[in-house]
Amino acid sequence: MTLNTDYILDFAKEILLINSPSGYSKDIIPRIIEEANKYELDHETTKKGNLIITYPGTSDKTIGLSVHVDTLGAMVRSISSEGKIKFTAIGGPLWPTLDGEYCTILTRDNKTYSGTFLSTSPAVHVYKDAKDKARTPEHMYVRVDEVVSSKEDVENLGIEVGNFIFIDPKTTITDSGFIKSRFLDDKINVASIFGLIDLMKKENITPKHTLKFIISTYEEVGHGASYIPKLDELIAVDMGCIGDDLTCTEQDVSICPKDSSGPYDYDLTNNMITIAKEQKINHAIDIYPYYGSDVSAAMRGGNDIKGALLGPGVHASHGMERTHIDAIKSTIELLYHYVK
Repeated sequence: MTLNTDYILDFAKEILLINSPSGYSKDIIPRIIEEANKYELDHETTKKGNLIITYPGTSDKTIGLSVHVDTLGAMVRSISSEGKIKFTAIGGPLWPTLDGEYCTILTRDNKTYSGTFLSTSPAVHVYKDAKDKARTPEHMYVRVDEVVSSKEDVENLGIEVGNFIFIDPKTTITDSGFIKSRFLDDKINVASIFGLIDLMKKENITPKHTLKFIISTYEEVGHGASYIPKLDELIAVDMGCIGDDLTCTEQDVSICPKDSSGPYDYDLTNNMITIAKEQKINHAIDIYPYYGSDVSAAMRGGNDIKGALLGPGVHASHGMERTHIDAIKSTIELLYHYVK
């Protein structure tokens, strides 16, 4: 098994730089479709914007592999009389990590303005509570990089309630193999599944079962894969958790038997663990205490499927995330042996 890691990392870096918070997939999905067309794979788009790519197999059984292309973000909630932009969260960003972060505001007529997330006490020389004030949306705002001093000044730019605010991902790939960026959850796995597709095409592999790659666009707000095509199994390929009492590292593929939505399918999870052991793939088995996946959404949507969850170990989730190329390789290797 020879992976084209340069392709995976280059594609990951490209799509990480395309803004796509939940509810705004109009720029990213066409790019994913373009990539599917390179491999001559049929695809369809659901009404809410999910992309479903089909890789034909030899049996009647169909396996889904779900990744999500939507990210965390924000939206204009209100504009103060002084021209400060108040915001509401899309998904669950780790707010303290956003203090001082650059962003872009998109207006309804497609104008963009740069800005910065700041505390309402942003200067230690002025505010006594600058260091210890809570970093939450109630105590933060976006400073737009235009000469404004009133609500009317901001509105005259075309900025209004409901405008998306895109957070700078700050993507960096190091010589030591680390990928650090916001939104590795889950764009790194969008790149991973195309690494798998690239590998199967180059090795001329027809999987035993037809594969449906589901690129969901509302996972971060809970209903990404609530609607899916007819499947027998669905595997969410999402970030693996790293932290307190968990064993996963940034070099492992993590296999999750249970998260906050409940247990995943026993036999399917055991099958993944068995493959990882037999193939000597670096892996961890961990419970995620505060987590839900596209499989969780599909189950709540009433779909009759077996479900499992796995993915590369990602450190500092919903903040400045980081993983390693070794974890991506392990994830693809596990999927490769499973679908082959």
